[in-house]
Amino acid sequence: MRSGFDIRIKLVSLLRRIFSMRFLKFGTVGVSGIVVNQGVLYLAQEYLFHVSHVPGEVNWLGLNLSLGLAIFFATLNNFFWNRLWTWADRMQHYERPWALQFGQYTLSCGVSIALQIVFTNLLAPHIYYLIANFFAIVFTSVLNFLLNDIWTFGRAKPERSSISKAGQD
Repeated sequence: MRSGFDIRIKLVSLLRRIFSMRFLKFGTVGVSGIVVNQGVLYLAQEYLFHVSHVPGEVNWLGLNLSLGLAIFFATLNNFFWNRLWTWADRMQHYERPWALQFGQYTLSCGVSIALQIVFTNLLAPHIYYLIANFFAIVFTSVLNFLLNDIWTFGRAKPERSSISKAGQD
């Protein structure tokens, strides 16, 4: 009986995270990332790795190279805006070098990035590649937020030594 209650408490906590002002900020940053992603994807597809517009015919190598470039620039854009705005109130994340935190951010986004690539590739033969990529981004956004809210920009845990010292006073 107790475990069912604990699960409900954790679910409510999870839903509070998702339906928060921070999630709206994250979504706003995400929209800027979509613009960067779609823009770079379009430029790379049309000018760097030309892709045929014949329905059903996809240049897989060109599509994946374009996706990689688009995802990199969108991830860089989103990291800096999330760091400066979405999680600005969690100042302890400034104590780590930004390059180290970017690595952590990229790892936490890794699952979303992999899923975006998979879903875009699955959908691209059936619908226009930009629309396929947009659907993939929307689908992975919630997971991306939760991983970053908990891990990359999570609240600092107090050190054990400072807790034990406080208890001795």
